[in-house]
Amino acid sequence: MADTAKYSTPAIHMGVLRGIEEIRPNISGKHLDIGSGDGSLIHLLGQHFKLDSSACDYIDSLMELAGQKVDVVNLDLEPLPYPDGTFDLITFTEVIEHVENHRAVLREIQRVLKPGGVVLITTPNILNLKSRLRFLFFGFWNLFGPLHISASDKYSTGGHINPISYFYLCHSLHDAGLAPGYSGIDKAQRSSIPALLLLWLPISLLSRRAMAREERKYRTVDETNKPIVKEMNRWRMLLGRTIVVAAEKSAMNQN
Repeated sequence: MADTAKYSTPAIHMGVLRGIEEIRPNISGKHLDIGSGDGSLIHLLGQHFKLDSSACDYIDSLMELAGQKVDVVNLDLEPLPYPDGTFDLITFTEVIEHVENHRAVLREIQRVLKPGGVVLITTPNILNLKSRLRFLFFGFWNLFGPLHISASDKYSTGGHINPISYFYLCHSLHDAGLAPGYSGIDKAQRSSIPALLLLWLPISLLSRRAMAREERKYRTVDETNKPIVKEMNRWRMLLGRTIVVAAEKSAMNQN
């Protein structure tokens, strides 16, 4: 788990809980927590759902839950060490921004989910206004700053190597055979509110104009992706600190 957000982790975990309650309020069965860290998310979900939880992380020394085994896996080099169709629920919180090939990892998640299973993913929201303005003036998204060459601590903020916006996360999920069914945030970022009040009208007008141009001239927006594109400039995306996305594996999908 990343150490950047130790003060924000409870809010992120509550965002995950809200997402599960929205998309599958009565979920039970086998649960895999990828990037399990100290086990706090496993503990939280265990208070609300009947789950048999497994933990997976890059090291096992962070775990604080008594008796909780941790499967050590390097997601950049290894597949998930579980048979096809094992889990009813997978949580993948604040990890995807650390991996080299997130699309390959999502395919692995799809593989080990049961048909009808659910995955919850969180990652820093690079589209909030604070992040957009930082990129405009500095060239780096919020929480994705300059990295030390050949000396980054991969599992801290210095290991944030993979900034993924909401659209590209949803696109990756669809490509992996997972259908997004819920999107939310952990909490609104108060520091983005003044910029929202100032920029909401021009963002609304110009984004509509740009989307219409994409539809007519470039044909990059159609009925299949339009809802995701429209979400990019709604208030949650402009204010949210962390995005929370839930996706389901088709009950008909046996792969």
